[in-house]
Amino acid sequence: MQAALCDLGLIEYQVAYNLQTRLVEQRRHLGPGNDTFLVVEHPSVYTLGRRGGREFLMVSETFLAEKNIAVVPIERGGVITYHGPGQLVIYPIIHLKQAGLSVADYVSTLEELMIALAADVGVVAARDERNHGVWVGNNKLGSIGIAIRHGVSFHGLALNVNLSLEPFGWINPCGLTGVRMTSLTAETGADVSMSQITAGLQSHLEKLFPFSFHKIAPDQLDPTDEVRN
Repeated sequence: MQAALCDLGLIEYQVAYNLQTRLVEQRRHLGPGNDTFLVVEHPSVYTLGRRGGREFLMVSETFLAEKNIAVVPIERGGVITYHGPGQLVIYPIIHLKQAGLSVADYVSTLEELMIALAADVGVVAARDERNHGVWVGNNKLGSIGIAIRHGVSFHGLALNVNLSLEPFGWINPCGLTGVRMTSLTAETGADVSMSQITAGLQSHLEKLFPFSFHKIAPDQLDPTDEVRN
């Protein structure tokens, strides 16, 4: 089966969310060969999952406004997390049943993808059976939060590449007490670039998912000014 791979670069969270919901609605009416993987970075934003998480904010709304960090409630699983520049975010818009994936298999595959990307720069990451995502020792490197509508997945994974970890210190990330976040840059002691990580992305995707990927430009995906701008 074919799937599209589209790198949107740095894009506002709400714009990416609106695009995801449009693609989910399109995908539910189409057959195999119409799945899409969005690759993005976001300006600084906290998102709250279905279980909430505002209580895990450790700073005031005034402080966040001064830092220009929005707080956005969404319908993915989990509680609060942070997105910012230097974090690789991937949103697969796929019909799980048509791809032959159970929800558990899908989550496991997203974890395997992050483990493989980390290994490309010599970082050994692993699962924690108690908590989804990937870890380096006791430090969390990547997070997963998904939603499924009409059998189609959206939201996805976030892998910390070279972002500032300071904003994670202003929340209780993922609602887990005492969790420290890490990044590929922190683990290697070198400035790992986003291009280093995305260079092997398509190859890893094709090994892990039942798709043959073709890259498309943003205007091929959604020819609206909202995405192009």
